[in-house]
Amino acid sequence: MPYFVYKITPNMRLTHIETQERYQDARAIVRNLRAERDEADDADYRMIFAKHQLEAERLLSRPKDNRVIGED
Repeated sequence: MPYFVYKITPNMRLTHIETQERYQDARAIVRNLRAERDEADDADYRMIFAKHQLEAERLLSRPKDNRVIGED
């Protein structure tokens, strides 16, 4: 399964940037994008492992669950 690299804006607009088969290649792309972005750029760059692009976008657009660590 491939790794998909996305740019995610604060209003949750997803922009597909690239697809890589190897984790190391996708990680390097995301790191470079994060390092080279402007200070005014408030977007986030993420990679996700998915069967196809539609699944990757569905997973990225789903709200994150609050993590519960330990007992209350």
